Amino acid sequence: MQVIILNILFMTQNNQPKYRSNCPISSALDIIGDKWSLLIIRDMMFANKKTYSDFSKSSEGIATNILSSRLLMLEQLGLINKGKLEGNKKTNIYSLTKKGQELLPIILEIAQWSDKNLNEHLKDGAKPFVHKFKSNKDDFIKNMYHYFATREA
Repeated sequence: MQVIILNILFMTQNNQPKYRSNCPISSALDIIGDKWSLLIIRDMMFANKKTYSDFSKSSEGIATNILSSRLLMLEQLGLINKGKLEGNKKTNIYSLTKKGQELLPIILEIAQWSDKNLNEHLKDGAKPFVHKFKSNKDDFIKNMYHYFATREA
């Protein structure tokens, strides 16, 4: 039931995203502005999570109904694809589309901002990750796009 309600809120009758305004920041936030969507994308990018079960085990503890609705929304918006595991027609497998992969620089900027402004809060495991890309962000992004291409092939 919640999935249907979420789709009505975010999609128009002709299955197009519903935006609050013409502002590019507001429009992007209409799609990726909730924490769960970004965390699902983060997990797909950096933790190679692909299945509903993988996402449900994330340390943030996403509720199952929210996870289902966010996966559906991200798929409908063209940020992820849903397929089946080879040899297992029951398990859905999710992958980032090019549109979803293009969120990489935004996620890295958020991580860098957090490192600078929330440094006391971050766990030691997060700091090496941020420092890894801070020294040469362009190369890191290029290597990640290459990784996405080879992983999805």
